[in-house]
Amino acid sequence: MTKRIDGFPDRKRQLLKQSLNGSLVVSCLLAALGLVWIIVSFILISNTMYKWTALAIAASLIVTAVIVYIKRNVTFSFQNYHTAIVETLLRSEAVPLAILDKNGIVMELNEASGRTLGYDRTELLGETILRLVEPGSRQLLQETFEHALLGETKQININITHGSGFPLELQVVCSPMIQMDEVIGTVVISQDLSDRKRNLERIRYMAYHDDMTGLPNRTLFQMKLTETLTRAKEEERIVGICYLDLDRFKLVNASFGREFGDILLMQVAERLNRDLDDNDFAARMEGDEFALLFCNLRSEKHLLELCRNLLRSIEEPYELSGFPLHITASIGLVTNRNADDDSYSLIKKADMALVKVKESGKNDCLLYSEDWSNSSLERLTLQHEMYRAIQREEFILHYQPQYDLSSGTMVGVEALVRWNHPIKGMIPPGNFIPLAEESGMIVQIGDWVLEEACRQNKAWQDAGLPLMPVSVNLSIRQFVQTDLAGKVAAVLEKTGLDPKYLDLEITESMTMDVSHVSRCLLDLTALGVNISVDDFGTGYSSFHYLKNFPIDRLKIDRSFVRDIQQDPSDAEIVAAIIAMAHNLNIQVIAEGVETEGQMEFLRKHKCDEMQGFFWSPPVSSENIEQMLSPGYA
Repeated sequence: MTKRIDGFPDRKRQLLKQSLNGSLVVSCLLAALGLVWIIVSFILISNTMYKWTALAIAASLIVTAVIVYIKRNVTFSFQNYHTAIVETLLRSEAVPLAILDKNGIVMELNEASGRTLGYDRTELLGETILRLVEPGSRQLLQETFEHALLGETKQININITHGSGFPLELQVVCSPMIQMDEVIGTVVISQDLSDRKRNLERIRYMAYHDDMTGLPNRTLFQMKLTETLTRAKEEERIVGICYLDLDRFKLVNASFGREFGDILLMQVAERLNRDLDDNDFAARMEGDEFALLFCNLRSEKHLLELCRNLLRSIEEPYELSGFPLHITASIGLVTNRNADDDSYSLIKKADMALVKVKESGKNDCLLYSEDWSNSSLERLTLQHEMYRAIQREEFILHYQPQYDLSSGTMVGVEALVRWNHPIKGMIPPGNFIPLAEESGMIVQIGDWVLEEACRQNKAWQDAGLPLMPVSVNLSIRQFVQTDLAGKVAAVLEKTGLDPKYLDLEITESMTMDVSHVSRCLLDLTALGVNISVDDFGTGYSSFHYLKNFPIDRLKIDRSFVRDIQQDPSDAEIVAAIIAMAHNLNIQVIAEGVETEGQMEFLRKHKCDEMQGFFWSPPVSSENIEQMLSPGYA
């Protein structure tokens, strides 16, 4: 008996057709009988009651005929869809489907099954499915077929060999195919577990690895470190962590573009992995930062040797777009010698050591010291207290008088910020100014100093005291703001101070960006504000900016003034600065004058002004009022 694609025998279709035709004959006979019964009842029956009874029987026959006909149509209509349903399933690309006979021979399968198994559909028709199954799974599949032939549906996982030769794991559902209450074969629906497992493995890889360099990421490094520390503690082994950062990597991105920066990072990653032992571990933490885990160290000295080798390896020349490039790195180190450290604290300590290396000039490695912990906590606490100090107005200004060396009269004051801590008392500027610079809070503090100094100077003037300028130091962060002149103008307008009584002090390092400095200084001098260069001689001294920038005054750094009587070189430098400034029509003020001999030297070389402890240390605003009052001696 031949089989069609839907699995139904031709004889079955013939019987179904005959059954449907028989239903039509029955419905017609019942309808005809009902009509005959009505005609006969009207002709032969005269009794009204019997006539209506006969009519009711006839109506029942007609209704029965209609019901038989409707059922015949519904059945025939549904059977019309059988072939289409089967054809659709066998053409489906969504679900791999195969139909097997009682002996496991493939009678039909869809394109999805052929693609999953790696064969053309026609290659498998008439073949036993067991030949594709790996030996270890054949017995399980055979037992499942037997259960299906008994009318049960079962799900199993089996291993097969793909048409290309590689192993494949399938999840298989075997269901009985029933015809006229008899199981004539098996319907097999399968799903590729290997593909799903590959996807899951890919997702897992992406979650724990850097997609660019292929190195493990921070999450996986943390997990590996935690696991290693546990074993090392049990085995009493030394474990070392290196936190590495490329020096001036942003310059590479700025010069070549991020694509070439990424290429450089991949080359660095390859070098880091190149000399690692099997148990060692390298990861990309973020950006141009990498971490390495050394699991079998002899000592901390051994860790330092390994890191110096890494530095030499990274320093080997690179080539980007035909351009030879050298780059260096900085490394912070730490070991597990403190048994209480977990993975997070060790990474934090290695990062702290890296920061120390960066601050010390880069291109080196440094081992973490436990002595740093308290100082770091103190800095963090001080930073938090400094933020609150701005809100609580704990900062105050002291003013150091500036004197004319010829007449000895006070000709100005320099505003110096102090922190009056409610518990620690007066905190010296050197203890909080660097931290304010680092954290960015120097901008808020500097803005307050500028406004308070202008307000105080205006108050002295309104009190009838002698008119004189107040000097205010600008931080580098303030100086690079986009609208510094606008902010200064707003402060002058708010306080009512005439611009000529404000002297803004900048440092030599601020003059490196010539275009910005020139534009900014011209905007400030357009307001009428005076400009001084503070700490002259300690930075990037340049005749160019002295000649071309609108500078009114140079301030000789105290480091030169301190030794002018003992060090001939310092004396010559100070004399040269004074002569050079005067030739450029720039005034000179010396700071840090503490002895009469220093003052006499400056006076001899015609220095214009001085400030220092010899005449007055920084004092409060009330003291300045007294010093400016008539009759003060």
